[in-house]
Amino acid sequence: MLRYVLNFIGGNDVCAKATVIAKGLKIVGSVTAEGLVEVNGQIEGELHCTSLVIARGAHINGVVAAERVVVDGKVEGPIQGGEVILKSQAHVVGDIHHQSLAIERGAYFDGRSIQVRGANGHQPEKVGHKRLKQVTNDSQEARTSPGRVDVLGSAENVAT
Repeated sequence: MLRYVLNFIGGNDVCAKATVIAKGLKIVGSVTAEGLVEVNGQIEGELHCTSLVIARGAHINGVVAAERVVVDGKVEGPIQGGEVILKSQAHVVGDIHHQSLAIERGAYFDGRSIQVRGANGHQPEKVGHKRLKQVTNDSQEARTSPGRVDVLGSAENVAT
């Protein structure tokens, strides 16, 4: 997963600027950092950074804001990101504001997916909140509802 994340966030140069919140560490309050933040512990409060990786076993209770977000742990609260990926062990309860969103099979997502103004400058078509959503693409099909997400195909093709 580390190689995938490094490619996603911009390469090995980011590692020199990484901030790691270790397993067993709990932060209560607001966290702001430049560059990559890797969360293995817990945060109760806001987290603002450039790139964010929430590892398995990690837990954030509060607002998350980053240009690139990879979730494989638990988030309770809204996510504000450009590119957002929910890995197979992700557990997200809260709305996700994004330019692109990929959800892997097995991820749990209970909230609204809200696409913000895209790179082309156009506001995406507004879609109302639905409890059951079906997305189809040439080789991709996803069904989401409060609970598990079933995705057929690769996560790179799932975007809302």
